[in-house]
Amino acid sequence: MPSKQKENRKMKQIFTSILLWTAACLVGYAQPKATFDKMTHEFGVVLWKHPATATFQIKNDGDKPLVISNVTTSCGCTVADWTKEPIAPGATGVVTSTFDAKALGHFYKDIGVYCNASARPIYLMLRGEVSADPKNYTLTHPYEIGAIRLNKAAIEFDDTNKGDKPTMEILVANTTSDVYTPVLMHLPPYLEAVAVPERIGKKATGKIKVTLDTDKLPKFGLTTATVYLSRFPGDKVSEENAIPVSAVLLPDFSNMSQQQRLNPPAVQLSATEFTVPPLAENAKKKLTVVVKNVGKSDLDITDLQVFNPALGVQLKKRVLKPGAQTKMKITVYGKYLKKVKSAPRVLMITNDPNCPKIVIRVNVDN
Repeated sequence: MPSKQKENRKMKQIFTSILLWTAACLVGYAQPKATFDKMTHEFGVVLWKHPATATFQIKNDGDKPLVISNVTTSCGCTVADWTKEPIAPGATGVVTSTFDAKALGHFYKDIGVYCNASARPIYLMLRGEVSADPKNYTLTHPYEIGAIRLNKAAIEFDDTNKGDKPTMEILVANTTSDVYTPVLMHLPPYLEAVAVPERIGKKATGKIKVTLDTDKLPKFGLTTATVYLSRFPGDKVSEENAIPVSAVLLPDFSNMSQQQRLNPPAVQLSATEFTVPPLAENAKKKLTVVVKNVGKSDLDITDLQVFNPALGVQLKKRVLKPGAQTKMKITVYGKYLKKVKSAPRVLMITNDPNCPKIVIRVNVDN
């Protein structure tokens, strides 16, 4: 009898083991399985600022509903969407991704798909190149210098500090049928320029990287200059290929005493922006700005300049006691208004640590 009981226990153990193994197999088998129709989407050439959308088909080849919980993108330039409902076994869902195409050049973007078919995200890829339409560079490069088109009419460095070396880019389109070598002539000592590539093919685009060395600027406040874009080998400087340059170096307040920090001057202006109607060539427009010191110590207006000859500026007082005020007179000249390439502005630099730079803009109502 004892041997009979022992044999029964053994049979139960074997039966239990078989049940557990079968259950484990069933559990292991009853899983969703994500199968994509492709892992990479090749956009090819995408027109600048024309968003492009890629669609990925995802099929559930498993035996359990497939649930996509989230889809992430590698940058803010890409927006994803996906099938929100569970995807039944054998059914198909979609993952879409729209690229905004706002930056020229080649791009590689990752899309991470989080679902219950994998412990880790499944990564998809977008690849392509954003290019300007070679037949219509007027949209992407609106400024014309001969047969060369640019996306900027001026080189401007705002709000720089001593020791900074900021870089800006000018996009260049070669509309000619010859290879073009972009060169900026008459560079001041505080600027460096490098063309990428050095030679731009016919009907192709490139860029000029301009770097400012603030340690070489002659003074705080506004420094202006003019550089000239060479349109062809042996080109000369003229008004037609001129590019205005401006750099604003902010004052250094690191050596202020505690007393000065607790009792600073404070500048207040009655207006910082004006809109004027179009002016005849010989016409002028007078504008007035009231400048007041609402702080606790003397306000020193250390620099007052205009960015281009379309404006003239006069100020009665450069130092204002607390509570004092003065008038700034701005003259708009119709003679230069249509010729300037950068927006008419007045720059004021002060010893107010909370507002060291003020820009007064003059807009033309078209």
